[in-house]
Amino acid sequence: MKITEENFDSTYLDSIEIERIDKFVCDEMDRQIHRYIKAMHGTKEVMERFIGHLKTLDIAGKEQAIARYIDFNRKAVSGLDLKLVLTRAYANYCDTFDFFLTLLNDKKKFEFYLKRIREKYLCFHEVFEENGKFGLRDAQGKILVHPHYDFLRRVFCYVDDISLMPIIAQRDGCFGLILPDGNDTEVVPFVYDDISLLDTPPYFEGTKEGKTAPINV
Repeated sequence: MKITEENFDSTYLDSIEIERIDKFVCDEMDRQIHRYIKAMHGTKEVMERFIGHLKTLDIAGKEQAIARYIDFNRKAVSGLDLKLVLTRAYANYCDTFDFFLTLLNDKKKFEFYLKRIREKYLCFHEVFEENGKFGLRDAQGKILVHPHYDFLRRVFCYVDDISLMPIIAQRDGCFGLILPDGNDTEVVPFVYDDISLLDTPPYFEGTKEGKTAPINV
């Protein structure tokens, strides 16, 4: 659509405004994730690692890191109102209350930013099936685990933002652990009759020949 004097306010999107709103949304999402981690029992060390990692990143990097965290900790956004996140970002961006109200009442622009937040932060991976085998891909379709396995169990927890948690996988009747790194890197051999997930480190326990023991990864 051609921008004219008549439709300027409703059509034109200021790149500087978008950049600043993105920044303030990122700050608010950062704050919400920190609140979530802090509320979890025994996770102070995790929170400190995550905060320290985020401080090394630019805005785009922080957006991706937070999105990855949410992907593997989906409870972190359970009940989170993205409209409120955006409203707080608006408030930080605006210099006056009148400008804030003008921005808030622009429904088309509000929906534009809401859609932008969802696309940036709610990017969930999924299990897919191909020729009777299962694999894993991210929201953009990139293969994280190739479809070579009879069973996959996604692990919805994140030790910190730098570490990849292994995936529980089954092949030829035996269970092992692989990384969702696009290379199917095997971190625990396929020798177990079953592998289950624990809530605390070492996070996994394996059963073999009737005996169950923790698995240190």
